[in-house]
Amino acid sequence: MSKRKDRYQSRTEILQGTLDMLILQTLQWAPRHGYALSKAIRTNSGEILKVDTGSLYPALHRLERKGWIASEWKTSELGPRLRIYRLTQAGRRQLMSERSRWERLTAAIAGILNPGEKENVP
Repeated sequence: MSKRKDRYQSRTEILQGTLDMLILQTLQWAPRHGYALSKAIRTNSGEILKVDTGSLYPALHRLERKGWIASEWKTSELGPRLRIYRLTQAGRRQLMSERSRWERLTAAIAGILNPGEKENVP
């Protein structure tokens, strides 16, 4: 198997809709610029989840349009300006909703993968 194909097959794809939740959760910890967001997601997932810029920045712009995050330009210590994203109050409410939905989804999947472990299974 080619190295490129092997790398693609071992890559973990993020479920549709979960990237928003991951971004909101990461911004709950602290405001960050795009690269720092991507790095925090990768680091906190044990290097399993890798968000490329082609997915990250469209998601950030979408979340900002929805009012769930806000951004501002700041000068970095090294000189170039960075766009720093932060979670808004509406974003905090959305994160709670997304986490609740995620917990229901993972419980449903666990019920299918381990049907004997759930009480009152028909």
